[in-house]
Amino acid sequence: MPCPTLLSVDSAVLTQLIMKMKLCVFLSSSEAIPPEFIQLTRDLGTLIGSNGDELIYGGTNTGTMGILAESTQAAGGKVTGIIPQKLYDMGKGNEACDELIISKDLRDRKGLMDEMCDAFIALPGGLGTLEEVIEIFNLKYLQYHEKPVIFINFNSFYEPLFAFFETLYTQRFTKKAVQQLYHSVGSLDEIYPYLEGYKPVKIASKWYDRSTDSI
Repeated sequence: MPCPTLLSVDSAVLTQLIMKMKLCVFLSSSEAIPPEFIQLTRDLGTLIGSNGDELIYGGTNTGTMGILAESTQAAGGKVTGIIPQKLYDMGKGNEACDELIISKDLRDRKGLMDEMCDAFIALPGGLGTLEEVIEIFNLKYLQYHEKPVIFINFNSFYEPLFAFFETLYTQRFTKKAVQQLYHSVGSLDEIYPYLEGYKPVKIASKWYDRSTDSI
């Protein structure tokens, strides 16, 4: 009886057959931040690209945003940028992206990011980064999605924010159980182990019953 024929599969095709993640990264557009944060951004892009994953980000060519896109592509990853029309018209679009989507405005941009990605990662960043990650965190609290939300707490950058969260818990503005809805990492090495073992969690309703609910 003849042996079955073994099919030869091209390595590029095989890579496409393996499910890869689409990672949305929120980060700074500033070009004036300390060099260690720039290197952190470059290292994250290299990590995403070398894993064969897709970066979804704000689509600009400025600051660490451009660095992240460039380093992801250099390491073999795909980059999808989503930029509002106003910023694109200002010449801020990164035309080197594998795909550059022009959204109506900032709200439309965030909606597209939410729909397209498998997980959210917040690098150290400014007001825009903070606004984006807090919104996606709150949407998870309200059960609009169950995707991982990761803060890269490099050099303890997000400790003041986490301390503020503690104030919210102790004064009962929100429940401490929300801590289960995000994950803080101190180094990039912790990201993929968390993503690979991630399991969505359910927490109680955000609304307090003052007579029965504890913090």
